Amino acid sequence: MHCICLFMSPLPLPASVELEAPVILRQLARSHRFLAELKGSVGTIPNELILIDTLALQEAKASSQVENIITTDDELYRADRTANEYPSAAAKEVLNYGAALKEGFRRLQQQRVLRLEDILAIQATLEGNDAGLRKVPGTTLKNDQTGEVVYEPPQSAVEVERLMDNFVVYLNRDELGDPDALIRMAVLHHQFESIHPFYDGNGRTGRILNLLHLVLHGLLDLPVLYLSRYILRDKAEYYRGLQAVREIGAWEPWVLYMLRGVEETARETLALVEKIRALMAETKQRMRRELPKLYSQDLLNNLFRHPYTKIEFVERDLSVGRLTAVKYLNALQKAGFVKKIKVSRTNFYLNEKLLRLLSQ
Repeated sequence: MHCICLFMSPLPLPASVELEAPVILRQLARSHRFLAELKGSVGTIPNELILIDTLALQEAKASSQVENIITTDDELYRADRTANEYPSAAAKEVLNYGAALKEGFRRLQQQRVLRLEDILAIQATLEGNDAGLRKVPGTTLKNDQTGEVVYEPPQSAVEVERLMDNFVVYLNRDELGDPDALIRMAVLHHQFESIHPFYDGNGRTGRILNLLHLVLHGLLDLPVLYLSRYILRDKAEYYRGLQAVREIGAWEPWVLYMLRGVEETARETLALVEKIRALMAETKQRMRRELPKLYSQDLLNNLFRHPYTKIEFVERDLSVGRLTAVKYLNALQKAGFVKKIKVSRTNFYLNEKLLRLLSQ
């Protein structure tokens, strides 16, 4: 039975904790099985941006909702971060989360490591500022209902920086004899939330790091596991689990909770990816049959990357002029591939079948 010997810190994390009990190992096997199936299924989608721009946006929506930032699919899909156009402040925050996840993934693809400066860049993209690590004492975590202080993270700026340096070492570490990567993800997530290194955005940044951890250690190729939906189903259990480790060292229930979340959301994400793949194949066949002169893989990808597509998106994705983009979209609408709606002065073309899948 391995011990996880990680952080030398004043946080309530023992230097040695047994985290590979039989019940954990059984759950670990199931979690790995479905995660591996998801990894394989994701590779069947022809353009990775399709899943990053749809599933990652749903993850962004759920993760933000954990922090009581509420928006709708309609607001999200009508938003255009490139043009700085947002239907609501909440939609902007969720789109920033999606951009932060993609920024972290881009950096990880380039260098195959996550540095402290990368984590700072993720949080800065998320929050839209460069406040960086906490420098001023006074941060406490309180019960939303009672206002009671339930946890006080490290207050010293020097200590926060030291702990984050330590966190980064173990985030990237994967040596022979170390505990399984999924177990390390659960421990690291608890450690990050307990350091609470930022003034704001700690929960959302921590959940982004969960997905990047899976990519970093080869368990996924794309950060598309819809893990925040699992947390959202019972936020109280998530926060109870974090606090129980701090108060009584309840590591086994916490690790099991996170491992079950990986299994459950891997199953669900796998089913969704398979349905998206099947719908793409069906749509491709229809387009080739009914609109052979119009069909291209790039146009098909556009319809699945942007459930609410518009003229500007087609121009940008297909490198065509405005008149050509209008011609394409009107032909698709006439043939029943998309539904045209007008919001203010903008025409949107909705892939309704895809939207139904994503909203299930």
